[in-house]
Amino acid sequence: MKTILPKPNEIKRAWYLIDAKGKTLGRFATEISKILQGKNHAYYSPQWDMGDYVIVVNANDVVLTGNKEMDKQYNYHTQYPGGLKTLNVKTLREKNASKIIWLAVKRMLPKSRLASQLIKKLYVYNGPEHEQEAQKPVLLEL
Repeated sequence: MKTILPKPNEIKRAWYLIDAKGKTLGRFATEISKILQGKNHAYYSPQWDMGDYVIVVNANDVVLTGNKEMDKQYNYHTQYPGGLKTLNVKTLREKNASKIIWLAVKRMLPKSRLASQLIKKLYVYNGPEHEQEAQKPVLLEL
């Protein structure tokens, strides 16, 4: 018996709208990464991009448990000597709250060239408004 997989041009990609208000960051990000990879479909294949598009609104209202608001650190380097910079979640939320969800989802995707394709299908907004009204996204409750 042969396994039948759809060709990349035969895949129907859906658009999902997800509200992050009151959701826990880690559990929320795992569900988004599953949708982006296409693990919610019966025809999932790990080497192909079979996922759907995800729009996340109210990113500034995502919840972290415990003391992670002050203890969780995000590191980045400026590429200059001694340029290691550290931000905690509270300061990152003040600067750009959508980056918290974006980083959590990106770090849950496979570490390959496919991840750069998958993360482009994620749109994160701080408030309740988004720019993808023309795609008619389906509201998804997680």
